[in-house]
Amino acid sequence: MSANRAPTLEDVARVAGVSRATVSRVVNQERRVAPAIQEKVHAAITATGYVPNRAARSLVTRRSGAVAVVVAGSAPDDGPDRVAEMLADPFFGRVAGGAVRALRPRDVHPVLMLADDADARRQVLGFVGGGHVDGALLVSTDGNDPLAAALHATGRPLVVFARPPEDLPVSWVDVANADGGALAAGRLLDRGRRRLGVLGVAPELAVHAADQRTAGFTAAAEQGGAHVVTEASGEFTVASGAAAAARLLDRAPDLDGLFAANDLMALGALQVLHARGLRVPDDVAVVGFDDSPVASISAPALTTVRQPVEAMARAMAEMLLRAVDGDDTAPRSEVFAPALVVRASA
Repeated sequence: MSANRAPTLEDVARVAGVSRATVSRVVNQERRVAPAIQEKVHAAITATGYVPNRAARSLVTRRSGAVAVVVAGSAPDDGPDRVAEMLADPFFGRVAGGAVRALRPRDVHPVLMLADDADARRQVLGFVGGGHVDGALLVSTDGNDPLAAALHATGRPLVVFARPPEDLPVSWVDVANADGGALAAGRLLDRGRRRLGVLGVAPELAVHAADQRTAGFTAAAEQGGAHVVTEASGEFTVASGAAAAARLLDRAPDLDGLFAANDLMALGALQVLHARGLRVPDDVAVVGFDDSPVASISAPALTTVRQPVEAMARAMAEMLLRAVDGDDTAPRSEVFAPALVVRASA
């Protein structure tokens, strides 16, 4: 093989001691090749430095080798630009990371697409519907987002994060949000707290996961004999959590426990409590939800309810790949169990 030309399928076949057709089947990820032969071909690919021509492979397999990872926000169409906030939220990074780790071994590449307004949603639909990707993973904080139904209508395989509307036949993963809220309530009750506050999400944002978390918390807390005051005006951000916590404390200054529907709002609450001279957890114990990376480095470190986002994202990717392969096209779902992570704040 000349040093001046790129290695070819024939070069790989000669090194592996198999036919060119066998190498082609391995490169195109066809399944009728024995594992031992696949190993020999992959070793020859490494030895020769062969790089498959993705465009040529797509003509054979009718696959793009890519999937869209669509992140959709809950801001209204005429609201402020939320791209920076969406990318700054560690939740979305954890989803993307989990998906990448599942896709990479299959030589499938994610295409990150932000659907933060109507124009962006139209672009996403055109890209996915136009066949530029083999399917889509959708992560949306808006329970009423029409994007899930629109993506399903393109005919491409789709998996969504969080339970979709009942009449939408797509695969999905979720965490048992109400059970997680109950875990948070149980922790505060165990610490002897009986005057509890809840930071929920504004109703117009229709974040059903947050509603389920706060409902699960309230039911368990009241069953345990606590009095609960709710402030439902957050937006899953630190700033909105701080503003909601300030309003809540103005209404109920004697609170001794607080639960926020996500960690970022809990961090905002910690800022307000500190500014008002209230000690955490001595005066007010605080519990969040997500167990995002910021929870372990907050001051004090945040007790929170963990949802296994990375595992959920891997499950999404695996569901999608099975659908793309045609092995499992029926809608599937998986609900993951939350877990309480105890740190210094409660």
